[in-house]
Amino acid sequence: MNYLSTILKFMPLVLMGILTLGTYWMVQLGAPDNLPNKSKKHVPDYTLDEVTITTLGPSGETKYRIVGTKLTHYEDDSSSSLTNPIARRFHPTKPPTTVKADIGLMNGEMSILNLNGNATLTRPAQPASASDSGSARLFMSSASFTILLNEDIVKTNLPVTLEQGLSIMSSEEGAVFDNVHQQLTMVGKVRGRIESDTKKGY
Repeated sequence: MNYLSTILKFMPLVLMGILTLGTYWMVQLGAPDNLPNKSKKHVPDYTLDEVTITTLGPSGETKYRIVGTKLTHYEDDSSSSLTNPIARRFHPTKPPTTVKADIGLMNGEMSILNLNGNATLTRPAQPASASDSGSARLFMSSASFTILLNEDIVKTNLPVTLEQGLSIMSSEEGAVFDNVHQQLTMVGKVRGRIESDTKKGY
């Protein structure tokens, strides 16, 4: 009888201990380290049709305007793919430079735009002025271009062809176009011909 009374006397303490241990166990199960891996997958989370993306310069002026017939955004890295992308770089004193391709991929920071498939870069002819001798239309084509939006660079390490006026050149190792200084550098061994634009009145 005394034995039973002793058990009943300590029963509330035992039950409280069991409850405490059960609560602790449930908290541990819910801790982040013990949760199932729910990492985001590289799958679209939304799409937009006829999209326009505008980046601004330090003074608020339009720097790049990027358009596409469709944008697909991915949740894991915030990157976006673009269908039929066209990227136009505006210059305060010169005609805009246009780069386009079949498919584009922009990183989550919106600092790099990769353009793949029938990639072209076009800069219109620039008339002569008091301080500038002017230049003929520039057209560059390759399978792929990469635009470094912050650095204002368009580059490729794939075979590339350049046409300007009557001149045509090609390289198997790519080229780099500096949008800020409007300068083009072809990489590696360059082949082609350079002719005076005056033959056509440029």
